[in-house]
Amino acid sequence: MGFLKKHHLVLFFAAWTVLNLLQSFYTVLLNDEAYYWVYSRFLAWGYFDHPPMIALLIKAGYSLIHNELGVRLFIVLLNTLTLVIIYNLLPRKNDKLFYSIAGSIALLQLGGFIAVPDIPLVFFVALFFLCYKKFIEYRGWKDAILLGVVMALMLYSKYHGVLVIVFTLASNIALVKNKKAWTAVLIALILFVPHLYWQYQHQFPSVQYHLFERSSGRFDPIHPLEFIGSQLLLAGPLVGWLFLWCSIKYRTKNLFEKALQYSMTGIYLFFLVSSFRGEGEGNWTVAALVPLIILNHQYMYGKPKLQRLLLTTLPVTLLLVLAARIYLVSPVKPIKSLNTNEFEQNSAWAQKIKEASGGLPVVFISSYQKAAKYWFYGGIPAFSLNTPFYRRNNYNFWPLEQSIQQKKVYAMYRYDPAVFPDSIQTTAGILRGKIIDKFFSFSGLLLNITSPLQFDANHKISGKIKIMNTPTVFLQNDSVPQIVLQLFKNDGEVGSYDLRVMRNLTNQSILDAVTINEVVLPPGSYEAKLGIETCIPGYYSLNSTTIKISIP
Repeated sequence: MGFLKKHHLVLFFAAWTVLNLLQSFYTVLLNDEAYYWVYSRFLAWGYFDHPPMIALLIKAGYSLIHNELGVRLFIVLLNTLTLVIIYNLLPRKNDKLFYSIAGSIALLQLGGFIAVPDIPLVFFVALFFLCYKKFIEYRGWKDAILLGVVMALMLYSKYHGVLVIVFTLASNIALVKNKKAWTAVLIALILFVPHLYWQYQHQFPSVQYHLFERSSGRFDPIHPLEFIGSQLLLAGPLVGWLFLWCSIKYRTKNLFEKALQYSMTGIYLFFLVSSFRGEGEGNWTVAALVPLIILNHQYMYGKPKLQRLLLTTLPVTLLLVLAARIYLVSPVKPIKSLNTNEFEQNSAWAQKIKEASGGLPVVFISSYQKAAKYWFYGGIPAFSLNTPFYRRNNYNFWPLEQSIQQKKVYAMYRYDPAVFPDSIQTTAGILRGKIIDKFFSFSGLLLNITSPLQFDANHKISGKIKIMNTPTVFLQNDSVPQIVLQLFKNDGEVGSYDLRVMRNLTNQSILDAVTINEVVLPPGSYEAKLGIETCIPGYYSLNSTTIKISIP
């Protein structure tokens, strides 16, 4: 008992780490984790969906241990270090209260081993507040430099880190006159230039996707309600309401605490407002967890009634977390409403496909998750052929497509038995496949409409299409592959129109295009995507961002 009393803090952090290491080893990769593992096979300064920090961490861990534990190794360590930093940021320390708050937030435990960008983001947010606290206390050049480096690392983890910087500045507006604060910002920008240059080289795909394509722009009252519900659960699940209430009610006593409260409140309000424009994801607010924990600890410190309430609910939360942990590692999942492919028997799933394909390279139609999972568990690189009914992702950039051009492959899809006659029973359900003797597609090409499409009296469309990258691949011979314009309204397809494409002799990257068939649709606003024919009839690659068009 004496040893436990003396070293309880070390034992808490050690137990937290060991539990997550064991969970990492015995739990199969989730879909996005496998996708980020493929990131690590192609290290770059940026990716379609995220900055590169998650790829670097996975690369480092997987180079040491070639299994799920390796993928998650540094994620687990950063999760524990986050708690260590938060503990050291507490002005007044009540260890039992700190343990109770950490244990009551299920997301910290169940999400603490999953290899996604949220964990490094939360770690660098905690490190940011540690550096910021020292900066406003000492205002030294060393503190400014460290703050700038950490801001860059926070942005390299996830773009949401910029909100922490903005709201921290809003909490201390006098920083705009502080040359050392501007030095920190300048250092962060300089360090972030390689990623910005990567974005420039690839026509800013992350900006286009996250700001314009991901959100529908249409108001649905269910989305704000779902957002509020998800935040109550993620901050708890049983006492999330209490944590949010306490952290807002707390009266800050200095600039550091003011920055915490501004950041937390600002992040929640920002994404609440965003939910009025379309559906979001609950985990987008994870950066708010750091100030949430600190502010709750400060508010509950010296309030025994609130501490007793927390201790009363803690055993129930821990039991729920334990049940979830056991469920994740169990070989059979009885709750079939969950996506079984997400959680179980991935090796068996991949082996079934490997047998059916005869070990050929596999092309999955519109599924970057399945392509990534198959590569990890099947040991064979796989490609995702993204169609206009799906979305662009990093498979539009990686050289995987080039490596299988004109080669024999096995194509797979969940539907369309007429095109994919083979039926494969897997833990992910029935998948369908087909051997392609000579594969070809043009997913790597990005097309764009250079000027608004024109509609004539005969319901024909005309316009100019610009090839945004690698035109030599597209214009390698006199024939131009068929391009299709697919129109959508409210996320449903309303028409598919073949385009007759002709080269513009003055500029080979500009193509003149007119529709072959008539466009007969009610007047209104639509979304359009351009696709290029592939070796699979009726399945076009997705070769543009979403284009807004209006039919008069």
